[in-house]
Amino acid sequence: MNDGRYRKNIKPGMEVAIVLKKDQRSGALTEGRVDRLLTKSDFHPHGIKVMLEDGQVGRVKQIFKSEE
Repeated sequence: MNDGRYRKNIKPGMEVAIVLKKDQRSGALTEGRVDRLLTKSDFHPHGIKVMLEDGQVGRVKQIFKSEE
């Protein structure tokens, strides 16, 4: 599944597109690789919050295929 609202679908190292807090109004996406998951619950209606390897934080809107 590539539904970013479920924690079980996201693992560190995956390529994802997130929406940053400052981009929530425009919906602009930022792509990167997940460093760690910040949302503790199994589900969040706006997407699981993650930190990318470059330190940016946002909610997952899209999950790309993992290279693993």
